[in-house]
Amino acid sequence: MAGNNKAILAALAGNAAIAATKFVAAAITGSASMASEGVHSLVDTINQVLLLYGKRRAARRPDKLHPFGYGRELYFWTFVVAIMVFALGALVSIYQGVTHILAPEHVQKPLVNYVVLGFSLLFEGLSWRIGFRQFHASLRPGQRPWQALWTNKDLSLLAVLIEDSAAIIGLVIATIGLALSQWLDMPELDGVASLLIGLLLAFAAYALGSRSRDLLVGEAADPQLVDELLAVAAEDPAIVHANGVLTTYLGPEQMSVALSAEFRDDLSTPDIEQAIERMEDRLRERYPAVLVIFVKPQTPETWARRIRDRMGRPDAMA
Repeated sequence: MAGNNKAILAALAGNAAIAATKFVAAAITGSASMASEGVHSLVDTINQVLLLYGKRRAARRPDKLHPFGYGRELYFWTFVVAIMVFALGALVSIYQGVTHILAPEHVQKPLVNYVVLGFSLLFEGLSWRIGFRQFHASLRPGQRPWQALWTNKDLSLLAVLIEDSAAIIGLVIATIGLALSQWLDMPELDGVASLLIGLLLAFAAYALGSRSRDLLVGEAADPQLVDELLAVAAEDPAIVHANGVLTTYLGPEQMSVALSAEFRDDLSTPDIEQAIERMEDRLRERYPAVLVIFVKPQTPETWARRIRDRMGRPDAMA
């Protein structure tokens, strides 16, 4: 568990220290973009705590009220994190930006801001590197990083990468805004930088919230994995045809599989039960994430009819 939380713990420690430093620098210099960055880091710190709490809750064993476990609770807390990023990060930064555009003030002691921004970029970069290395280690052979990032089921890691990436971009925006406000003698540009940081956080919140929503409502496995599951089922000599499979994720490393297959007509009920047990063992051996397996003996025609009734057309799962 500690190893899996390495990226979150690194982000938590870094963001807590950076937030305190940014708020002190903002109080000394009066910089709007620095204050926005302080709020951003504070929200990120709270979010890391929520992610750790969500992972702990999701790891609980199944019980009578939740027979499939609590894995999806991580997705709920990740959605809460997305709301926090938007409400306490984006909206506050946008408000501060608009306020300083309407009533601009020159930044005092700008050197303090540059020092803080430099150290913040260093620590955020180190945190991002830890998160990306953990993510890269989870890639399957031949899997593209960008595609894997947006199909990853461990949203705690995705949240860390999104937040750290937004933090690095936000720091660059804050640095450019501060430099231009001094160079052009236009303190409004510091407020513009704060406004842009707010918009950046709003986009990050939307991306994370959308991914959380998809998994909360029951996202299926990717098509390649579905094809592999069907191929494994079709290997059994008792199967005439593997019709299709319905999948949904119950957590980052937990999946439910409902398989429809046509069995040989000459098989007895004990023979079919043994075949189902073989398929279950084979599926769990090759894909440890498969937590629950349901096998439905059906003809292809019955499968197609059931899919048509549920989804509107018989080839919806093709």
